[in-house]
Amino acid sequence: MEKDILKYQLRSFEKIPSQIYEDKEEASKHVAKTISLLMRQKQQEGEYTILGLATGSTPIKVYDELIRMHREEGLSFKNVITFNLDEYYPMRKGDDQSYWKFMHDHLFNHIDIDPKNIHIPDGEIPIDQVEEYCQEYEEKIEALGGIDIQLLGIGRTGHIGFNEPGSWDSSRTRLVKLDHLTRQDATKSFITKDNVPYRAITMGIASILKAKAIYLMAFGQAKAEVIAQTLEGPITASCPATYLQNHSNTRFLIDRPAASELTKVKKPWSVGLVNWNDKLICRAVVWLSMKTGKPILKLTEEDYNTNGLSDLILEYDTAYNINIQIFNRLQHTITGWPGGKPNSDDSQRPERAEPAKKRVVIFSPHPDDDVISMGGTFIRLVEQGHEVHVAYQTSGNLAVHDHDVQRFIEFIDDIAEEYGLDQEVAHNQLEKINKFLESKKGGESDMDLVREIKGMIRRGEARGGARIAGADDDHIHFLDLPFYETGKVSKKPVGQEDVDIIRDFLDEIKPHQIYAAGDLADPHGTHKVCLDAILLACEELKEESWFKDCWLWLYRGAWHEWGIDEIEMAVPLSPDEVLRKRTGIFMHQSQKDRAPFPGNDKREFWQRAEDRNKETADEYNRLGLAEYEAMEAFVKWKWETNSI
Repeated sequence: MEKDILKYQLRSFEKIPSQIYEDKEEASKHVAKTISLLMRQKQQEGEYTILGLATGSTPIKVYDELIRMHREEGLSFKNVITFNLDEYYPMRKGDDQSYWKFMHDHLFNHIDIDPKNIHIPDGEIPIDQVEEYCQEYEEKIEALGGIDIQLLGIGRTGHIGFNEPGSWDSSRTRLVKLDHLTRQDATKSFITKDNVPYRAITMGIASILKAKAIYLMAFGQAKAEVIAQTLEGPITASCPATYLQNHSNTRFLIDRPAASELTKVKKPWSVGLVNWNDKLICRAVVWLSMKTGKPILKLTEEDYNTNGLSDLILEYDTAYNINIQIFNRLQHTITGWPGGKPNSDDSQRPERAEPAKKRVVIFSPHPDDDVISMGGTFIRLVEQGHEVHVAYQTSGNLAVHDHDVQRFIEFIDDIAEEYGLDQEVAHNQLEKINKFLESKKGGESDMDLVREIKGMIRRGEARGGARIAGADDDHIHFLDLPFYETGKVSKKPVGQEDVDIIRDFLDEIKPHQIYAAGDLADPHGTHKVCLDAILLACEELKEESWFKDCWLWLYRGAWHEWGIDEIEMAVPLSPDEVLRKRTGIFMHQSQKDRAPFPGNDKREFWQRAEDRNKETADEYNRLGLAEYEAMEAFVKWKWETNSI
């Protein structure tokens, strides 16, 4: 969203100050700088800085920046004492999922902090000693004068630390039971929910509220709803983060996706004066149509005036003219020709008419995102004669159940026996795999052979899905970007090697159209890294002659969908195309019924896709446009501004 939308706020619905940043890097650097200034001040005064630290993906960039400051700017941690919020229970310090290991890997091993100044709840303490241990943890903090700066993330249940819904503001450090949603979210670290501990030791709400300053960070679309509830809703035990409204020095640092449900972002006209532009007018009119239940062309000046949009009428135009403008805008997004309609006037169409036959690259972060998110458009592009390439950016091997590996290797063993092939190799590998899987611990990384087989399973499924869409094998590509191949749920940041692979691939194809995942609510972050790699590769290609005629379209669908006011190309699907798309998704058998990483949505991916595609079509219809069975939606990336 344009920055100037927020320039003229006259009032706020938020009960805690918040700052919106362009990305997590910018927000994290601000927090790190604040911490470093306090540390240096305390050093000059010969005092200790007491930091309350958090784990998870949210604070990693803060820790990275603090490490950089230590190495490049001489920031010393010798006068720092830390207390971590929480730890799973039971949990051994050396386990990959322990917060003790997380903190040492991401911060403590890289700075000059005294080990005796590090305090992390002990997940190995005997159960009969936990209560006494928790009391001593509180007493240590109080004896040092309390925490100077407390870092927080926030869970989708509204938990801070592991203070789940139902926690009271008087709660102190204690052993708690984890909410099922919290455990579900933790599967990204533990592989399956069954491996996630049921309990944890956490500082309490009262413990957190004693900190002199609190900085809560939240990034990504998945946090948008709970952020809005926390900042704008009432204080309630059902959303423990709302207790922060009672703290006099709390600040929220969030990125634009996490801020998307805040009133000042979603409906800025209800906050104060705004700079109206085409995008914002479209959002306001769509909102008004949905709120009143009227098609756009039936909205009246009274509707505008009684719903807080009188300024739009006064400053811009009449209701009638605004209605016509927005109706036409939305009408022009609808096209059955995603690659452009040949020999036609394209001035009011989302895609160019020429060249009539385009080279197209569909990037799929995981081996099933292509058919889930744009399977119908994939079919259309192939049937309309375009040269369509699909490129699977990662192997997706992590999202395959162990029992699928056993099933496939047993199949190979049976084939060898049935047809008199060399059975010894297959049988030996089967024994090796079974032995590993029988001894495999929760969250343990797979051995290389198991990972390779899981990757093969997903490759076969990807080929099946792409073939249903009409692609032939010469146009199906597996990039296997290195950032993904860690063997763990946590991935490496995008690197030059990843960018080189994508750049060379694009330079070979020289596409007129690129489709990529803009579905950044993916809870595991793979979509974001894959998009970053594409954008970095395109930045290196921008001076190439072919690239000047290349458009990038972003799709969603696996995790959430574009808002109607955001959509720039909507491709209608017939009932038959919906069924064919479903068949393509069904080719991904390892992800059916019970996918390893389903997120918070209990529906299977084919159900999510169909429901979202149908809802998009229904929303267009409710706005007064034509009725379709389903629609896939896209937003165009603007190279000139590097934004949507």
